[in-house]
Amino acid sequence: MAREKDADGTVRGKPAHHPGAAEAPTRAVVIVPVLTRQPRNDDDTSRPRLTRSAEARHDEAVGLARAIDLDLIHTAVVTVNDPRPATLLGSGKVEEFAEIVKEGHAEVVIVDHPLTPVQQRNLEKEFNAKVLDRTGLILEIFGERARTKEGTLQVELAHLNYQKGRLVRSWTHLERQRGGAGFLGGPGETQIESDRRQLQEKIIKLKHELETVRRTRDLHRAKRKKVPFPVVAIVGYTNAGKSTLFNKLTGAGVLAQDMLFATLDPTLRRVRLPHGTPIILSDTVGFISDLPTHLIAAFRATLEEVVEADLVLHLRDISDPDTAAQAEDVERILADLGVDAGDTKRVIEVWNKIDLLDEGNRHRLLADGADGSKEPPIAVSAVSGEGIDVLKAVIETRMAGELQDLTVTIEPAQFGLVDWLYRNGDVVSRTDNDDGSATISLKATQSAREEIESRLRRKNNG
Repeated sequence: MAREKDADGTVRGKPAHHPGAAEAPTRAVVIVPVLTRQPRNDDDTSRPRLTRSAEARHDEAVGLARAIDLDLIHTAVVTVNDPRPATLLGSGKVEEFAEIVKEGHAEVVIVDHPLTPVQQRNLEKEFNAKVLDRTGLILEIFGERARTKEGTLQVELAHLNYQKGRLVRSWTHLERQRGGAGFLGGPGETQIESDRRQLQEKIIKLKHELETVRRTRDLHRAKRKKVPFPVVAIVGYTNAGKSTLFNKLTGAGVLAQDMLFATLDPTLRRVRLPHGTPIILSDTVGFISDLPTHLIAAFRATLEEVVEADLVLHLRDISDPDTAAQAEDVERILADLGVDAGDTKRVIEVWNKIDLLDEGNRHRLLADGADGSKEPPIAVSAVSGEGIDVLKAVIETRMAGELQDLTVTIEPAQFGLVDWLYRNGDVVSRTDNDDGSATISLKATQSAREEIESRLRRKNNG
């Protein structure tokens, strides 16, 4: 074992590195604290916040840890009746987990709960291992998933804002001071002040870079508006199947795995709906419960695709036992972005993974969803394709209006329109007349009908 000394003087064991040897996965312990009294951190008292089951929280925390390939040697749910300001957990539990970490040679401890800087520092000393709270873990995942320059900048900005709050006096070297000018210049700035200043300078620089990216995205959005294709954004809790649905609707090859935060960077594709209506479909980063405010702020440039969208598909994993709590979390984040999830003209609720339910649960859920109090959800399976045609039809109706019956006569000089009619309508019959004209009966959306009539007028006037 090679040994190295931390900044605070702690000596830790570390496996010696052998050139050419595969790096072993980092060993980790996952702790899920469940507080018996949950404090409210928002002003919405119109409805109680849904309580997530301890089992679901445990499974999600394990999924988050495995998303960055940690080797989990121990996981546990811990009931916390009286949160300790110094360590969150009680002293007995801290000692118990310290022993588990030591015996299992764990290098990382994940605490699935927000930790104050002091709590994180104290737990690291007790466990003699790196401690990550929920926010830190999500940032680690985002850092691995970011592929575009914009995504990388957003993750780095969020990480620096998070790190700025973690600068506490954990190490003795932070107490050193840099001398001021001359004998009367004062003590100068401490190392911790210098670190904070450097972090702030990096944050300002990143914000400027992101602002440049945002302006570029605004230009692209302005260009799209000149060619008025409506934008449809898919949002939902992480792992709800957004990328799988995106691929099913577009034929794209976006990464789609049974993994939390498999997709981070936004993807846009042009799609032509069954009756010819063109749309731009947008796949965005998944939402998750207790997403920190500064993380939402960092990703605001990406999430502006949702804010600017003409239609939002709120995708839910209806097979998940905690689907109601997940939906509430998504609705809260949408509200932070200024999108009202209750606006049925703009938001369509889509229930995914319907194929994973047995017939009894499926009928019960669909009956509950169609209770008449709001627009019934659309049940789909992004994997099998069940319900996808219905979803496309609903999107097209929202974007272009209801289908209408239409009969037009195309003169010989107007035959250039025939191909357009077949691509943008559902042709029912065609009769070729003796004078060379053709009478075509078709079903078309309201917007397609208006476009057909406009094109015929232009041809006649020409």
